[in-house]
Amino acid sequence: MSRIVESIGLIVAGAVAGGGVVYATSQSRAPVVPAAAPQPPSLPVPHGSPAGRLSNVPATIPAPVNPSGFLAFGLPGPISDQAVRTGFISSYDRRMRNPAWVAEHITKESLAQRGGDRKNSAFKEDESIPEKFRARLQDYFRSGYDRGHQVPAADVKFSQAAMDETFYLSNMSPQVGDGFNRDYWAHFEDFCRRLANQYENVRIVTGPLYLPRKYPDGKWRVSYEVIGNPPNVAVPTHFYKVIVADNGNPQETVTIGSFVLPNAPIDNATKLTEFLTPLDAIERASGLEFLTALKSSKRRELCQETSCSIIVRQFADKNKEIKRLPAPKL
Repeated sequence: MSRIVESIGLIVAGAVAGGGVVYATSQSRAPVVPAAAPQPPSLPVPHGSPAGRLSNVPATIPAPVNPSGFLAFGLPGPISDQAVRTGFISSYDRRMRNPAWVAEHITKESLAQRGGDRKNSAFKEDESIPEKFRARLQDYFRSGYDRGHQVPAADVKFSQAAMDETFYLSNMSPQVGDGFNRDYWAHFEDFCRRLANQYENVRIVTGPLYLPRKYPDGKWRVSYEVIGNPPNVAVPTHFYKVIVADNGNPQETVTIGSFVLPNAPIDNATKLTEFLTPLDAIERASGLEFLTALKSSKRRELCQETSCSIIVRQFADKNKEIKRLPAPKL
């Protein structure tokens, strides 16, 4: 059992059913309208809320009140800020000022193209996010954390425009630098790219987690740092990747690997397989659902087909030479 599975084993068992785990989800349910109450005006439904999944339980007793009338003043949410970029798609978590999830597709051919250079890219705020929910450049200034790409810039070198889009802060999470973002996590991203040499299509979903840990008093609690002034950008405790690979015909079989890594320094000698985590555990911890349209009979285990291991490359040393962030312009 990996250290991560041990950490979230209570989630797998359902012992923490919504208790303390932060849910980053694009699903939302509309309130039930009592049968005897007048229907409020037609209102927009948040992105990611298929009509087929809305609550539709008929009222059995006429009610003297109409709580749904509140919606005439506006829908509170939750709202998923979904973005379709050139090289990835994403959903943003307004509460945490982090991505809820990002999804990308890489191939051997896409990685071979060299139309973009990160030297020509710059970190930038995502103005498509309402200002009060937006992560800002100054939030990361002297925070002690890297602006960690969830979709790596190295995965979209096929064009400068595609690479530039990975530098939106809506694609960033605060990550520990030395020992993680510039080391083990970077090697893990390299492992994902190397899979494109074995599979025709490699699709990856990445996102943050906020997992509970056991305290000396025996109780489990979720605790995470918040950066910025005022503090508003959450620092995830962990990150997940769900890797889905196929050889051109996903209707036959699909190879899947799911991992959870702590947002902390990791010794490069640590085996990647220690971070293998059941997909169900990631779903319970994130509040998301993955691969619901893929039958179990068509799923194959990634680490049974290939060597799940990192290669420690020299680019990690080069990344450590990153200059100190300049003071933000206010």
